[in-house]
Amino acid sequence: MSIIVGLTGQSGAGKTLISGIFEREGFGVINCDHVAREVTEAGSGCNKELSFYFPQCFDEELVLDRRALGAIVFTDRQKLDLLNSIIFKYINRLIDEKISELSRACGYILLDAPTLFEAGADKKCDVIVSVTADEGIRLARVIERDGIDEAAASKRFASQHDREFFEKHSSYVINNDGSREDTEKQVTKVIKKIKEDKIGDNKK
Repeated sequence: MSIIVGLTGQSGAGKTLISGIFEREGFGVINCDHVAREVTEAGSGCNKELSFYFPQCFDEELVLDRRALGAIVFTDRQKLDLLNSIIFKYINRLIDEKISELSRACGYILLDAPTLFEAGADKKCDVIVSVTADEGIRLARVIERDGIDEAAASKRFASQHDREFFEKHSSYVINNDGSREDTEKQVTKVIKKIKEDKIGDNKK
């Protein structure tokens, strides 16, 4: 049976870099951002359900306007919770399918999931690794990456868990504040520990 590692953390903390290192070290990777895009393809069952509650975010062919949806949910906690209650059931179903497929070939699977805890996907994981970084660094990364202004990025941060939450609910925490070399050393150390623990379990 494959060991499933959940990778999550703060927006802009640099999960993509860390995910790439895990993949390089032989982990099969499930990118939940990609999964979310799969379940919200034009005309999907998920979009049909979402369009009932967020009609202004869809055209006649049920193509989702992600920016319009984000502008709504990142400023209204109730609407964000509503969105999550709908979309996560579709995402979790597809994640389970992908885990089943990957487990045939991979002993270690990385579930790269920004909303791991919100989706309840942490329950699928044997180990949870969170990535954190200084808020100023994260803010600059998100503004550059997503083409949004500081106010929009700050609203997004406010809708997410804080650093202390991730530190409390994770098996390992990687602080991505410094150099790439330092981050790679942290990740390599965590991967080694995960694999050593698995070897130890097999010997019992």
